[in-house]
Amino acid sequence: MVRLISFLIGLGFIAAVSCALFVSLTSLGGESKETAQEALYKHPHELELASNGLFGKFNMQQVQRGFQVYQQVCSNCHSLTHVAFRDLRKIGYSEAEVKKIASDWQLKAQTLDAKTGDRGERPNTPADKFPTVYYPGQGNPPDLSLITKARHDGPAYVRSLLTGYRDMTAAEMKRFPEAKTPDGAYFNPYFPNLNIAMPPPLSEGAVTYADGTKSTVDQNAQDVAAFLVWAAEPELAERHSIGLMVMGFLLVATALAYGAYRNIWRDMKH
Repeated sequence: MVRLISFLIGLGFIAAVSCALFVSLTSLGGESKETAQEALYKHPHELELASNGLFGKFNMQQVQRGFQVYQQVCSNCHSLTHVAFRDLRKIGYSEAEVKKIASDWQLKAQTLDAKTGDRGERPNTPADKFPTVYYPGQGNPPDLSLITKARHDGPAYVRSLLTGYRDMTAAEMKRFPEAKTPDGAYFNPYFPNLNIAMPPPLSEGAVTYADGTKSTVDQNAQDVAAFLVWAAEPELAERHSIGLMVMGFLLVATALAYGAYRNIWRDMKH
């Protein structure tokens, strides 16, 4: 009797596994319905910057324009907490200009009285990092210090996202009615889930460039992308130079080592 029960249990287990395997194999053979994200999501357009490539160096004029875009547009919602005001001297600002930028910055440095525990604020100094932005609305805008490192194709992603806002077409709405943009969100095919809480931040002529460059949405997007590449890795040009010197040294050392090997072992039979 025990053997019979064990046999029936084993037979039932085999039947269940076989049924599950059959369902899995048949589902693999069928066509899966394409989702809105799969159909409408776009990969960022390639962005050519002076800092690209092994020999890349920053175009400091463009980086300064990008800082203007961040200062006048992005800083209202996004922090830049890994960058200090004094770092702006590296992109061409003078010491006096850096002091003025720091002291005039809308958000002030936070202070804490160790004795009383009272919190306060004071004007920023060049040694301070950019103050953290506490966004009062919904969502949590990301810190932009390392955004070009945190996103695949970082600078291209930033440029495409900022210029990619549009409405869904009637054909897209008909094909994917479930993907309708919810209230309070904006359709952007360069954002992974297609709908983003941030409204379009850039507009034609919103930023007046100090160097006279024509201010367009695409120009603003390219410039702020260049600035954020610098913010994420301000020593990029130096790192490239050091890397090239190291590679050159290794090539010379390899040639000398090979020459020494040939000279020492030339009369030896191998």
